[in-house]
Amino acid sequence: MKITTLLLFLVAFSSSIIAQKKSNDATQKWMKGWTNFNPNATVYPEIDEVLPQIIDFDITLDSDTVYKLSGNVYVTENATLTIPAGTIIRCDTKNPASLVVTRGAKLIAKGTKTAPILFTSNKAAHSRNSGDWGGIIIIGNAPINTPAGSGIIEGNFNPKYSLFGGNNSDEETVVLSYVRIEFPGKKINASKELNGLTLYAVGRNSIINNVMVSYSADDSFEWFGGQTNFNNLVSLKAKDDDFDITMGSQGVLNNITAIRHPYISDTSGSYAIEIDGYDKNSSFLTATSLSTITITNATLINLADHSNFQHTAAAISSKNMAKLHIKDSRISGFSNVVKFDKSYTSFSGLTQSFSLENSLFNVHGKAVSATFELNPKTQNLLKYNRFTSEFKSVSELFIAPLSEKKPKFTLRNPLDNYTVMQ
Repeated sequence: MKITTLLLFLVAFSSSIIAQKKSNDATQKWMKGWTNFNPNATVYPEIDEVLPQIIDFDITLDSDTVYKLSGNVYVTENATLTIPAGTIIRCDTKNPASLVVTRGAKLIAKGTKTAPILFTSNKAAHSRNSGDWGGIIIIGNAPINTPAGSGIIEGNFNPKYSLFGGNNSDEETVVLSYVRIEFPGKKINASKELNGLTLYAVGRNSIINNVMVSYSADDSFEWFGGQTNFNNLVSLKAKDDDFDITMGSQGVLNNITAIRHPYISDTSGSYAIEIDGYDKNSSFLTATSLSTITITNATLINLADHSNFQHTAAAISSKNMAKLHIKDSRISGFSNVVKFDKSYTSFSGLTQSFSLENSLFNVHGKAVSATFELNPKTQNLLKYNRFTSEFKSVSELFIAPLSEKKPKFTLRNPLDNYTVMQ
């Protein structure tokens, strides 16, 4: 009996190591061909045509035309804006641009690996900056967990087009595939900027995969409620959070990559993932309506080394009783794996709200940070994951993380070379 049990353990352990190696090798493959890690150096063609301010009928753009997005452009009246593969949209920096897809309307932007769709600054190469333009805002009718059941989108937008939230969980609000969004996040006032891609109450039949947001002056991706079942998302050097989730968002994220820099951060604190169970300004409906997200195959990296790691914060900020479960992931270069706010009051509460499985972490502080008194038991939240026994710089841990053209975040050593937290 003991021999059989031992054999079963060895088989399971070997299978786990093989699966980890395959996951490690495959992590970067989905990013090849359509991403751009040095967009400021890219020369884009001149503008041919300006998009109208109101799109209230179905329209399909021409991939051979370079468009200018100027000011706030609204897709309204249940219209569908279709953007074909290879289309370039350059966004005005003097009359800061945002694309707002209002409730009932739809955006279909289906690029390909060899012909991605591009939203970028209209400035010349080597002169673009974070916050050159606004961002893309998708407004849906799916539920949010506020007592009111609806809300007003953030920003100085026409109130007629600003309501979000409803009861249609199954709505197909948007289709985005192989899309790059570069230099968004225009500042609205001293305390608020727009995000690269903001998703308000999107329905579960929405499709978002292979989307890269680069150099956002605020968050790269932000979800306000709705359903979240998306794949292959990249955030490059956002000033604020890479992935921000609130108002009862539910679902799964698979293959997400956040690449941060220790000197790029918002004064309020910035994280690879920030998740709120609810909006503290409006409360929530029930305990089951709190934001609950499962993430698989996440690569959360701060490009820190031994000279600047002290400028980094936690990889994950979990607030207002949010629930987050992560597996098969790598977290490196941060002060902590996860930081909890005061809404979590006990270790048993943490175990119900957070888990990390089959993952590797490399941090320079305590792995878990919480506001209640820490004890050795709290660190057991990350039990059985692998970690570095001492902090390693990004170049020590990964193969070619600092390459501007083709960075590689493949581990230099196999996962089984690292210590398992007992």
